Amino acid sequence: MPSGSAAPPALESWPPRGRWPEPLHRAVAALRPVLAAHDGGALIGLSGGADSCALAVAAAALRGTRAGATLGPVGAVVVDHGLQAGSAGVAEAAAGVARTLGLDPVLVRRVTVREAGDGPEAAARRARRGAFADAAREAGAGVVLTAHTADDQAEQVLLGLARGSGTRSLAGIPAAGALPGGTALARPLLGLTRADAEAICRWAGVRWWEDPHNADPALLRSRVRTRVLPALEDPADGLGPGVREGLVRTAAIAAEDAAALEQWA
Repeated sequence: MPSGSAAPPALESWPPRGRWPEPLHRAVAALRPVLAAHDGGALIGLSGGADSCALAVAAAALRGTRAGATLGPVGAVVVDHGLQAGSAGVAEAAAGVARTLGLDPVLVRRVTVREAGDGPEAAARRARRGAFADAAREAGAGVVLTAHTADDQAEQVLLGLARGSGTRSLAGIPAAGALPGGTALARPLLGLTRADAEAICRWAGVRWWEDPHNADPALLRSRVRTRVLPALEDPADGLGPGVREGLVRTAAIAAEDAAALEQWA
């Protein structure tokens, strides 16, 4: 389905009959060892956007294979931040996509976003991580999966560079971490781009939702995504194509350096 849709996410049927697109092969290959490494199954943090819907599709596709059948259950948790009109409907629609894909359990959580002086993005992230941790404990899941992509990684590194951050910050978004209370967190799609995620959704017949906040220039990350990076990659007035890939390589190099420094320390 085309991007930019203001309609809630939707999926009429599963699975499609066509052959897997190449990005789906890579998504499944990245997801399989993550699921195998954690007992108790997994929950996908599902927003209804293209990235998280693609991760849900990859999980459903993997579960339909012989190798995937031996892995633990995969469910989803949808967090309604309540920050805009109609958010409850979007959350329920995203949950419907997860159910059509056969994910189980599918949980919807409404949170209250309270700012603490560090901006609305950080406040929403705190509330979301808390809801993920609570849902994982309720479901007995061993890991929560989020759908950060290489594009998110490039944005994160650029923000770190602008702030004059050190090696650990320039390493960007780690592939693994922990939620409040210690529940494992994994990001298996960091090797895929946002365009890859959209290709997976189109193959699956998923209509994804575009969060208006992603284009709100009042939010710093949104400005980086919609204005700064496109300007840097402009072939005439910017540095030209390849800036995102360079930022992602910087993250990988910085992550290796940071790990080595921590080991020596």
